[in-house]
Amino acid sequence: MNLIIDVGNTQTKLALFNEDTIVSVINVPTESILLNLHTLFKEENILNTIISSVIKTKKEIITYLQKQSFLISLNTETKIPFNNLYKTPKTLGVDRIALMASVHKNFPKKNVLVIDAGTCITYDFLNANNEYFGGAIAPGLQMKYNAMHHFTAKLPLLKPKEEIPFGDSTKNAMHQGVINGTILEMDGVINQYQQKNTNLTIVLTGGDTNLLAKLLKSSIFANPNFLLEGLNHILNYNL
Repeated sequence: MNLIIDVGNTQTKLALFNEDTIVSVINVPTESILLNLHTLFKEENILNTIISSVIKTKKEIITYLQKQSFLISLNTETKIPFNNLYKTPKTLGVDRIALMASVHKNFPKKNVLVIDAGTCITYDFLNANNEYFGGAIAPGLQMKYNAMHHFTAKLPLLKPKEEIPFGDSTKNAMHQGVINGTILEMDGVINQYQQKNTNLTIVLTGGDTNLLAKLLKSSIFANPNFLLEGLNHILNYNL
């Protein structure tokens, strides 16, 4: 059994894989990772682990994992299954690395654009020759709401809505600007890549996948666990 750990600022995903098949996923508070790890290793036959973190991982967590299983702590030096041609590879986020690894596993020899709609929205492209050159990073939905509230005197702090209302009030106008603006941005980026790449496959993942998937005009694969699958692929690639 493989254990996949995707550490976020406040929430962490713990996923179990049996070879390439995802068995379970749980979300836990990042501050209580170690407690949940003790339970998992007691209940499951975990042989290999990979941890990916956007924050500095506590030393006691790494030490514990090293004692319990074979451990890969994903960083820019980790062996990966695609050709990374990013000009500043040491600054490339581990989440983006995992997404491109997932493309390699799930869509071999295809032109694939991955849109990760989380705190930020990232656009990353792996071509049919298994080459990664980069992409784009933009503010995510909640970040846009936060910015409008923080940088103005009177605009309220809102949460994303699943339906785009007509902008007939201040709150609805904010929803219209954030949600519709983001959809138009995504459709525009998709169109740019489609013009330059034949048979483009588009994958949408991240925390806002379910909200955005039904609003996009383009045909997409919506997969909230795409990053976890990439981490598992990197782990197996290093065994």
